[in-house]
Amino acid sequence: MYMAIKLNDRYISSFVSPSELESVKSQVSAAHGLLHGRSGQGSDFLGWLDLPENYDKNEFARIKSAAEKIKKDSDILIVIGIGGSYLGARAAIEFLRSSNYNELAKDTPRIYYAGNNISPSYLNEILSLCEGKDISVNVISKSGTTTEPALAFRIFKELMESKYGADAAKRIYCTTDKSKGTLKKLADQQGYETFVVPDDVGGRFSVLTAVGLIPIAAAGCDLDAIMAGAGEARNALATDNLETNDCYKYAAYRSILNRKNKAVEMLVSYEPRFTMMAEWYKQLFGESEGKDQKGLFPASAVFSTDLHSLGQFIQDGSRVMFETVVDIKNPDKDYFIKKSPDNFDGLNFLSEQNMSAINRKALEGTILAHTDGGTPNLVLELPAVNEHEFGYMVYFFEKACAISAYMLGVNPFDQPGVESYKKNMFALLGKPGFEAEKAALEKKL
Repeated sequence: MYMAIKLNDRYISSFVSPSELESVKSQVSAAHGLLHGRSGQGSDFLGWLDLPENYDKNEFARIKSAAEKIKKDSDILIVIGIGGSYLGARAAIEFLRSSNYNELAKDTPRIYYAGNNISPSYLNEILSLCEGKDISVNVISKSGTTTEPALAFRIFKELMESKYGADAAKRIYCTTDKSKGTLKKLADQQGYETFVVPDDVGGRFSVLTAVGLIPIAAAGCDLDAIMAGAGEARNALATDNLETNDCYKYAAYRSILNRKNKAVEMLVSYEPRFTMMAEWYKQLFGESEGKDQKGLFPASAVFSTDLHSLGQFIQDGSRVMFETVVDIKNPDKDYFIKKSPDNFDGLNFLSEQNMSAINRKALEGTILAHTDGGTPNLVLELPAVNEHEFGYMVYFFEKACAISAYMLGVNPFDQPGVESYKKNMFALLGKPGFEAEKAALEKKL
């Protein structure tokens, strides 16, 4: 029997009183009404809300088929995308398989990511890894003109055509708009298989669409279990009752702590495989909440590693943050510590037990130390690492994000600030139509 992510709020009691939680219930209900009544800002982008039940079953089957082909004919899959077009897939693969996925992959292709930066060094490294290997490419872009992925696809398209000739088209998979845009037009001309970026699902909410599912399936993950977990979350988290809905209670605590001048949320895990999940969380909450001079700053850490770098600040530094600890109750693998005959390192007090038990004491000891030091701690208890729990967790965070943003009074589903850097970059690169902006910017440099 599967369980689900749960909120443990016992360590927050000295920072947030029951009356404070009671006082925001009406605001949570109002946010719930905006979301489910589809009457709030950004309501055109609520396709993710019912996605676990209302996804395109025919396309879902094509995704599985494409993934099987990639697994059979490719040593390497290049995933081209930026932001939500690659973060969710990478987070899923490293969480469900391993942060060392490429080194451990046997019956599935190694997966490398391009188009998420403009570094020539990084690009050349990826190209060198492809030498002598059979390759497939999954390019993910709604428009096909976003600079970073478009530039990378230009390069890999040339590589594929040079290597495979006319057969290159059979190895290029495009996830893009269903009917328009530069990439869709090219795909139709060249005969690339296409998958849809839904019009009503924004990039950072799109991991459970073809945007994320093609690479996830190619890595050997069970898509049916992922969607089942998300579907269970959709049903379980459909009420605004804080007594039963831990997702909404988490959003409520975030709102209260924000008002108490806790400006930073530090998402913490004790498993390196969660690192990219934290990167996905940072985009999800950062782009959704960071508007109108509002919002919590999303940060992350992996303990115990970062206790040896950030630990001092968290314990004794300025009281600007709270921690949300993701507690993975049961690791998929464990390691038994044997007793050393000569106890050369003085660590025999740690022997005759599993390493997970030691990791748990590190978690418990750190939570107690940080709360004693004045840093509030929320704990999200994740029962295990598997596809079902992943799907549930993704939906949990997506819904908590939407409720949090509506409580904050901002549109969860746009990102107007992202356009500022793009305009400046286009101007400085000399894109036609930006001549006046280029001249003005060059005076400032």
